This record gives sequence, structure tokens and C-alpha cells, in this order.
Amino acid sequence: MTRKEFYAVVLIFLVAAFLRFHNLRQFPPGLYPDEAMNGNNVIEAQKTGGWKVFYPENNGREGLFLNLQGLLLQYAGQNEPWVLRFPSAVFGTLSVIGLFFLLYELALLARLRDPFAIAFAGAFMMAASLWHVIFSRIGFRAIMAPFFLTWGVYFAILAFRKMWFRAAVFSGIAFGLGMYSYIAYRLMPALVLVLLPSFWKRRGFWHIAVAVPVTAVIVVLPLGFYFFQHPADFLGRTSPVSVFSSERPLYDLGKNILLTLGMFNVRGDSNWRHNIAGAPQLFFPVGILFLAGFFLALRRRSVFDWLFVSWLLLAFLPVVISNEGIPHALRSILMIPAVFGLAGAGACLVYEWLEKHFEAGQLRILVAVFLILVFVNGYYSYFYAWGRNQNVPGAFAADYVAIGRKINALPRSEPKYIAVLAGGADVRGVPMPAQTVMFITDSFLPSDQRLKNIHYLTRDQYESRKAELSGENLFFIK
Repeated sequence: MTRKEFYAVVLIFLVAAFLRFHNLRQFPPGLYPDEAMNGNNVIEAQKTGGWKVFYPENNGREGLFLNLQGLLLQYAGQNEPWVLRFPSAVFGTLSVIGLFFLLYELALLARLRDPFAIAFAGAFMMAASLWHVIFSRIGFRAIMAPFFLTWGVYFAILAFRKMWFRAAVFSGIAFGLGMYSYIAYRLMPALVLVLLPSFWKRRGFWHIAVAVPVTAVIVVLPLGFYFFQHPADFLGRTSPVSVFSSERPLYDLGKNILLTLGMFNVRGDSNWRHNIAGAPQLFFPVGILFLAGFFLALRRRSVFDWLFVSWLLLAFLPVVISNEGIPHALRSILMIPAVFGLAGAGACLVYEWLEKHFEAGQLRILVAVFLILVFVNGYYSYFYAWGRNQNVPGAFAADYVAIGRKINALPRSEPKYIAVLAGGADVRGVPMPAQTVMFITDSFLPSDQRLKNIHYLTRDQYESRKAELSGENLFFIK
């Protein structure tokens, strides 16, 4: 790697880190109850010594991400939303760097023209992608899925290309840890099969081919043992939201396919928590480059193209068979590296065409303008168009955080009553929306509620005690 290339990689890292860590205390505002539930579960684990490989509440969550959040909460010593989101920013930033190295290795393997340019273009566009930035700043475990998959495939290519056993072990570790990330990940390690025809005749192939899955299985054993003991938790809530549970499964499946295909360039996720509601998931020039790279892949059919098209298809399946919130940016998160890998290839295709029509100096200016445009769009889209939109605080329950802070400001000796009138899944007798206030006030456990004189009331409990609560410190979660 030349000095210029090294500085280019540093630039990618700085862009990715800046957009994921900058002002993390303020953006996103509030704390969604699902995020807060993670924090409450690991605070309970800290106080009771009950760290888990799988937390069954809230439809079930693999424990790796939550336990990392718990360690950071211990270190930070404060129940603040940014603490739960910090691991996401780390995983998001390192995913971008992982994509750069993956694209570079894969382009070398496929003998494509200018592997560095493909890697730089794809990773830079992902670094500034609103789609990826949003989930890199929310405390959801799903952000780990593209991280582990990207690094797992990278180390697999490195291991096969150089017959490097240590890289095979790293690949297996990454693939195995990915199983602790998100249910949609479970099919993705099959991508390694796409690589095998390029290497299977090489000496030492079988040592690598065996080391990767064996290492992965060893890493997954604790989670596998848990699922063996609790088989109902393996599928979580996939069955209730499956398209095959609907009255018109084939119609709904077809509709989901069309809506998901359109999410990149036409209409994206309408949930303000995941996206600028309804906006395409890709900045329009990037969307064009993605399409160029995709159609190039269908025509060229190198190992680079086979891998990323297969990646898209595998990641596409769990999205379209779900009948909830389509298009769904979060459930599609595993598509992100493949989308930007193909966009990187598309960018180089367009560059080759421009070379025929522009001089070198003009091309450098065009490239610089494009990179600045991509960065500025990513920054403005997140911190202004999305981050300051009036719908976003509500999407993250900012008013619940405000309630928690007001309660914290009151003396412990004074009784505090929280009437939970909002609907939601029952969590130990209290509707789910209360989780945000419980996290901010550190009152998830009954012992802490007694210690801090905090009382949570369901709607029925509030209605039966409404008269006697007049004049008390009473708060409403609506």
C-alpha cells in the first residue's frame, strides 16, 4: 500500500468515525424502549450475576451485544442513552473498514482493474450512508451482523488465497460470533461456498476449508446449547410475522419483493426511527452506481460478482418473507455491505467511461466533487434532515427520557408514581414503554423501585387509585 493509499484509508476511517460518534449524546434524541430493555436486562445481570447467552424477554435477543453494553455501563457508571449506543458506533465504524479490506482482497482475487479504487469507492460511500449511520447510532444488536459477516468473509478469502491457517481461525470466530447478532444472519455464512471453486485445487485447501466451520461451531456452542434446551427461542417472533401466516401469502410475497427492490432508489422505510420516512435508502448518485454495479455483475460473473449477488439474495430472503413494515431498513441491514460493494464496482465502471471523455485533471476534480457531495449529503441527511425532524423525538420516546430525568431530580423520600397508559408487550407486569423510564431512573428491579420510592401503575391500577393520587408526583407514559 502506497502512502497515498494509506492516507485514503485513514480518510475513510475518519469519515466513518465522525459520522458515527459525533454528538452521540444528542443524536438520536430519546431512548426507544427496545434499547432501554437491553440496558435494564444487563443492569439486572450486573446486580444478580446472571449474565446470559440469550435474553428471552422482548421476543428474545442474543446476549453478546447486550453483555457488551453491560460492560460499558459498568465502566461509564451512568444510565445514559449514549452509553447503550456507543458499541453500535464502534461496530459500525469497523464494518466500514472491514468492507474496504474485503473489497480489496476480493477484487484482487477476481483480477479486476484497480482493486484499491473499488475498495475506496465502496467503503467511502458506506461510511457516509445515512442507512448505515442511523443504525450505527442506535443500541440495536443488528449492527453486529454486517460487521461479523464482512470480517468473516474477508478472513476467509485471506485464508484461502494465502493458505493462512490463522486467518481461517479468525474467519471462523467472526462467522461464529455473527450467530450471536441477529436472526437474519443465520443463513449468511453459506457465502463461503461461493469462494470454494476458486481455491479447491490448491494445496492445503482442506486444512482451511475444515478450520473455518470447525472454529465457527466451537464459538456457537454456548448459544447452540441454549437453543437445544429452549427450542422455542430459536425462531423468536419469525413465525407470527411471516408472510406465510397471512391470508394471501403469494400475493403478499410478491408485493414484498417489489417493495424491497424499490427501497434502494424509489421508496425506502417509512419508519422515522430507521430512515427519513419514505426516502430511498441510497443517495441518488450512489443508487445509480449500485444499479450499474449490479448489472455489471450479472454480465461479468467474476467471483467478486458471484459473491455480492449471492450476498444480496441471501440477505433478501428474511426481509421479503416477513409481513411487517416493508420495506424494512433494519431487517435489510445485512444487504448494506453488498450494496456498497456493488456500488464501488459501479463507480469504477463509470470512472472508466469518464476517462474516455475527460482529461486527468478534470477527472480528479469530478472525483473530489463527488466525494464531497457524498459526505455532505450524509452529514446533512443525518444531523439536519433526519436528526432535527419533529417526528424523530417521538420515534425514540424522547418524552419518556424527560420523565425519567424529572424523577431523578426529585428526592428519594418522595413517592413517585408513573401511570403507564401506553400499550405494549407485558414485561413483568408493566407495559413495554415503561422500560425507558426504568433505565433512566435505574428502577427496573423491584428492590430499586422500593429504594427510590418509584411506583409503576398499569392503566387499571391507575384508574382504581386515581382519586388518592391527586397531589402526588404523578407522571404519565402515553
